[in-house]
Amino acid sequence: MAERPARKPRKPHSAQVVRTERLTPHMQRVVLGGEGLADFTAGTCTDHYVKLLFGPEGVTYPEPFDLERIRAEFPREQWPVTRTYTVRNWDAELRELTLDFVVHGDEGLAGPWAARVQPGETVRFMGPGGAYAPDTAADWHLLAGDESALPAIAAALESLPAGSVAHAFIEVSGPEEEQKVDSDVEVVWLHRGDRPVGERLVEAVRALEFPEGRLHAFVHGEAACVKELRKLLRVELQIPREDLSISGYWRLGHNEDGWQASKRDWNARVEAEQEGAAPAA
Repeated sequence: MAERPARKPRKPHSAQVVRTERLTPHMQRVVLGGEGLADFTAGTCTDHYVKLLFGPEGVTYPEPFDLERIRAEFPREQWPVTRTYTVRNWDAELRELTLDFVVHGDEGLAGPWAARVQPGETVRFMGPGGAYAPDTAADWHLLAGDESALPAIAAALESLPAGSVAHAFIEVSGPEEEQKVDSDVEVVWLHRGDRPVGERLVEAVRALEFPEGRLHAFVHGEAACVKELRKLLRVELQIPREDLSISGYWRLGHNEDGWQASKRDWNARVEAEQEGAAPAA
């Protein structure tokens, strides 16, 4: 049997912070640019994401930055950790990459970094990945999520042709977290207040009178909420799997390292449970 060719090591992109902007009390925008983005490309996906690399405090890596060398020569606890963020916008002409970060004070890693980072600082990241863009052949679109999915939902809405039929639901903590989306689709902003994350989102989607015709849906956010919405769409309404982009971006009580380590198993269990309960099409 022929051996598989060795996987080509992925080379991180290197960019500089061009500017930052606080969009809402809990959403920070960071725009990246520089010569390091000369070979960066993004396709038509509206859920493109990159994986930012953060080294532990006090650890300095040799230049030029080489992730494979770091993993070979440094102890594991000194390896960079990754945090995944959706590409809000990629301007190929200006070669500027826009990322939006949810910030909750000093909680987490990437949020506090985004709140304090200054123009000129170097950022390294992997990517982009991504798989979804609204199918213009669909009769209508459903987009639903919380703050973590807001950048991808906004990007999807802004990509839709004028006059497209779409229902968009975004759950945020309160009215101060609403953002302007450049689309003729009216976004339904759901204000969580003191209620559990995702509860209002599930209620709103369940209350929607679904239009006739083929649906193409994008549903992302907190994992337990997404699980409930997947049950509605796949089990109760029998929407074909290929017409759904649906996954948990995060899980309450887990940091990204813990969630990413368990996400595949979680999704497999949920799919097995719900597909087993779904009537045969």
